[in-house]
Amino acid sequence: MGTSDHRAEARTAPQTAPRAPTGAAHDAQGLAAAAKAAGAGKRGLPPIHLWNPPFCGDMDMEIRRDGSWHYLKSPIGRAALVRLFSTILRREDDGHYYLVTPVEKVRIRVADAPFVIVGAEIEGEGDDRVIRFRTNVEDEFTLDDDHPLRVEIDPATGEPSPYARVRDRLDGLIARAVFYDLVNAAEERPGPDGEPVLGLRSAGRFWPIGRMDGAPA
Repeated sequence: MGTSDHRAEARTAPQTAPRAPTGAAHDAQGLAAAAKAAGAGKRGLPPIHLWNPPFCGDMDMEIRRDGSWHYLKSPIGRAALVRLFSTILRREDDGHYYLVTPVEKVRIRVADAPFVIVGAEIEGEGDDRVIRFRTNVEDEFTLDDDHPLRVEIDPATGEPSPYARVRDRLDGLIARAVFYDLVNAAEERPGPDGEPVLGLRSAGRFWPIGRMDGAPA
């Protein structure tokens, strides 16, 4: 069965930030060239967890809540370039997001989650069911223990914001249309307090997405 094509952690404001060395110079073109030279953009993901370059300051680049990337206040229109940058994105202990190559590390802004989940496929039934997600930069993964799901409720509006872990500390905001399809495929189970909870089965687990009264699960 197919369907159409995390925010507390994502919006936690870091208390401190590293300082850039005086005179640090960097731009998107140079960063992309360094990333390609290190093997980013090829099949698979580069080993950015092994890279420990110097911090070179802030870059005027932002990932907006809709998943679009902007450089110098203008959208990056080349999908291949966005994909390249997405493969060298890292979130560190300070809560900030960085683009990392073997020779430099620059901090960028992320409005919410760095990715948007734009597709979901439901395969199998019952305990054998798995849900496979696809992001706006073509990452694909299964909803499982390594890629958990969470739903946050805006206290002011009551609107849900569903997220899934894409990789490492990087989350994807599940697009509204995809989430509605998931809700339609959800099943009801008793929660810890005995009240019914809606959730999804995937990879042998039940993933709560909300209570029948609209409260968080």
